Amino acid sequence: MLATIEPRIFARTAVIGFRHQSGLTARASRKIFGGGEPSGREGNVMGGWRRIILPIVRVVLVAAIAVALVKIAFFPDASAESTPAEASASIEEPVVTAQVSSLENALTVPASVRADTAVDAKATLQGTVSELTVTVGQKVAAGERIGAVRQETPVDPVTRVAPDGTETVVPQKPKVVAEAIVAPAAGTISALSVIQKQDVAVGDVVATITPDAFVVQGSLKPKDLYRLSSIPGEASVSLKGGPGEFTCTSLRIATPAASGDGSAANGADPSAGAAGGDGASTALTCRVPVEVRVFSGLTGALTIQAGSAENVVTLPTTAVKGNADSGSVWVQNAEGGAEERPVKLGITDGVQIQIVEGIAEGDTVYEFVPGTDVTDPESTGCALQPDGTEVCEDGLVP
Repeated sequence: MLATIEPRIFARTAVIGFRHQSGLTARASRKIFGGGEPSGREGNVMGGWRRIILPIVRVVLVAAIAVALVKIAFFPDASAESTPAEASASIEEPVVTAQVSSLENALTVPASVRADTAVDAKATLQGTVSELTVTVGQKVAAGERIGAVRQETPVDPVTRVAPDGTETVVPQKPKVVAEAIVAPAAGTISALSVIQKQDVAVGDVVATITPDAFVVQGSLKPKDLYRLSSIPGEASVSLKGGPGEFTCTSLRIATPAASGDGSAANGADPSAGAAGGDGASTALTCRVPVEVRVFSGLTGALTIQAGSAENVVTLPTTAVKGNADSGSVWVQNAEGGAEERPVKLGITDGVQIQIVEGIAEGDTVYEFVPGTDVTDPESTGCALQPDGTEVCEDGLVP
């Protein structure tokens, strides 16, 4: 009996001792990690991790980052300094190949419609205005008589001798010449510069006539005259908001100096030369057919067909220095440098130019003349459209 009770007492004593130790351990944990009453083993462990371990880890990481930054800033890698990076890109001049193609030299310029230039009816005889048969606002036909100039030239008297020797001086009537003044063109009398019985000299303006017609007028840059080896008698016109494309006739070109007397010389308006902002600009005019209905102020474009060439060697105009008769291109020599080569030039359409001599089909030349500023507005490739608008590489120009 005693042998049976002793093991039971020992076991119970061991359990009581284990519980006592567990209580001591829990109290020690609360003292170390803090907190209220324990909620379990996991709560004690997590509390200790947040309050002790994590702050230590943060301090270590911040210190490591600071050390790394100091190393990068003040102690760079010597191997990186000893082998600096070298640029591997190279700049090459663009080249183009001469090709056989066809060119059409169609020169297009901005234009506008205006009333035909007034013309003057002038006296062709020195004398006195003997008649005026028209008034301001009256319509006249070409060649119609509008007045006359009378010229009286005195005649020396004649001395007659009678049989008895008596001399008698006989006055003579003056010599009278009259010439008609006619309208040089059909239109409306817009001004009368003289009155009847007024003395006039040869070339004096008697009347001004505004033709009942319209002209299309453009302004031509002097350099564009090189593209007109010959002047055709007509041109095609396209107007914005007007009729469809039509052909105008009596195409004429004149500089302002050619019509500086205010007359209708060459059918050009003396003030038209400055239309392009350059006093040396050239006026270009043609007459609108009577059957085409237009009004002054309409704008558009005037196109002149000034020749064509079939199956000829061509290059871009950017590759050629000069664009009339003769010029130069640059080819690559054996040393890799640019070598100038003279060429003979033909017609151009403003983008491509004919090479008559100096370059053959398949030859390679530099696309741009050395030293040329490709950002120059004259080299942007802007083109005037048939409706008068201008389109460049970056879009429509308002």
